[in-house]
Amino acid sequence: TPRMPAVARHYSRYVLKQLAVGTTVVSAALLFIVWLTQSLRFLQFVMGKGLPIATWLKLTVLMLPPTLSLILPIALFAVVVFVYNRLAVDRELVVLQSAGLSRLGLARPALVIGFGATILGYMLSLAAVPASMRAFKDLQWSIRNDVSQVLLREGTFNQLSPGLTVYVRDRDANGSLLGVMIQDSRTTGQAVTLMAKRGSVGSSDEGPVIHLDDGSRQERGTGDSYTVLTFDTYTVGLGELAGAGEDRWLDNGERSTGDLLSLGESDGHSETTVRRMRADAHSRLSAPILNVAFALIAVAWLLLGDFDRHGVGRRILGATTTIVAIEVATLGAFALAARREIWSLALYVLALGPAMVAIRALINFAPPRGGANDAYVPPQTRVAGP
Repeated sequence: TPRMPAVARHYSRYVLKQLAVGTTVVSAALLFIVWLTQSLRFLQFVMGKGLPIATWLKLTVLMLPPTLSLILPIALFAVVVFVYNRLAVDRELVVLQSAGLSRLGLARPALVIGFGATILGYMLSLAAVPASMRAFKDLQWSIRNDVSQVLLREGTFNQLSPGLTVYVRDRDANGSLLGVMIQDSRTTGQAVTLMAKRGSVGSSDEGPVIHLDDGSRQERGTGDSYTVLTFDTYTVGLGELAGAGEDRWLDNGERSTGDLLSLGESDGHSETTVRRMRADAHSRLSAPILNVAFALIAVAWLLLGDFDRHGVGRRILGATTTIVAIEVATLGAFALAARREIWSLALYVLALGPAMVAIRALINFAPPRGGANDAYVPPQTRVAGP
């Protein structure tokens, strides 16, 4: 009919707006719940290290991109099911079909939002997630191994290594050490005590050092010898401390997709590690497709069949079961791909296969005669095509 394109446009804008707003709200809610549970764990970790609250906030924020990439397909699926089920209950789908929209035309908003979520998923998977994981691991590593923040606790005697004890009374707003005392007996037969009003932690080629200002050095040698030296500045080497100066091994989640696909045994990695890197790379490339696949699965289950004013509970259960089965099968395929790379193809099949089946079913669907559709849609008003 002449009014058909206008009806389709109005319908697409109307439903697409609901899907976009709903997906944003549900994703934000799920993201907040996950963030809240994880933030409590990190709060204990940060408070135990005596670090500022800003460090805790940075740690938790860096975990948001990986979490969002995981929950986005689930949130999209839930919103598509909710919106289309409400349209069916309110008879809006029946009215739209009587205006000439095909099942594929009715599914078009879900397809559009699914492609949009897929693009966002690739942005997260290929760029944001590796970058945030790298920053998160770097910050976590520095917290665990930073001498100034972890090993030097205020108000306690910190034994950094056998024969080396450091006491710090307090810190100022800039992080400088106040009231520093160092007991150094690492050299056999020699005990040195250093006291200074201020100090700061630095680094050198030999390892971390403490720079002392305005203090004294007291040394007890062999026998009864005892010397005292006052100084304006003095530097004490802390030597090799556990974790200080060590190179950190990168996890697969921190590496770029190109590195995961190109690194091999010639780069010092074992065969098992190489297979796991390849599996992680293929998982990054296939996982975002689940966004459009889940949206199509949801809308196909709800649209293929007669519309029922009482809802489509069985179809919702069937769609949910399909999603769960795909997720379980994907986990199994990933485990197999980590052993043999050929199984990586299963990751793409599980992502693309259901989407293609859903589109084909929507295109080829023919409403049954004599069913619920015929009670509301006169035969002369049916128009083939989207």
